[in-house]
Amino acid sequence: MSANKSCFPLQLPASTTFHKNFLAFFYTNISAICSILKRNLADKIAASGFFVVVPDYFHGDSYAPERGSIPDFLDNHGPEKGFEDTKPLIAYLKSQGISSIGVGGICRGGKVVAELGKTEEIQAAVMFHPSLVTIDDIKEAKVPTAILGAETDQSSPPELIKKFDEVLSAKKEMNSFVKIFPGVGHGWTMRYKPEEAHTHMIEWFTAYVH
Repeated sequence: MSANKSCFPLQLPASTTFHKNFLAFFYTNISAICSILKRNLADKIAASGFFVVVPDYFHGDSYAPERGSIPDFLDNHGPEKGFEDTKPLIAYLKSQGISSIGVGGICRGGKVVAELGKTEEIQAAVMFHPSLVTIDDIKEAKVPTAILGAETDQSSPPELIKKFDEVLSAKKEMNSFVKIFPGVGHGWTMRYKPEEAHTHMIEWFTAYVH
């Protein structure tokens, strides 16, 4: 796998102390990886003491309407490839002393998180208004999983999020948290009213990535 370069350095308080063995992955949606809102969320997670990795699996590319349809873009940047690309990255980070990993995903990044959550490679999963995630994916979840949905969302409508909750609640061997946020639509965690959702993610990582 080719090296992925960071788009930006994290801006942290001088007092921040990293826990070298705690890692948080952050999988983005189909818009530009370097957007200020994504940077702000990565900064928040890092400021809580996590070493944060934001892989650019689009290799500098991002979706724009004038360049074609979303299905065409996803044909070239499917989440399955993101999942496969993650395996050697996790192996390398573990070889460097990382012992506990949490992953978060936005929109189609939620599918990558769902696939990783079926393995024993990570310790916690968080999905923001996920796309392409199925009930069968959730049935295979093996790690504590949080899913934050939107009241208005064609990708993951409330009815589907509720079914995810039913499946996760039946898994007595692992903890889960599912919430449908009222008055918001798909993508809200990267556009507006993101604070509560971001807090949930950090609290989930703090509880299970240690």
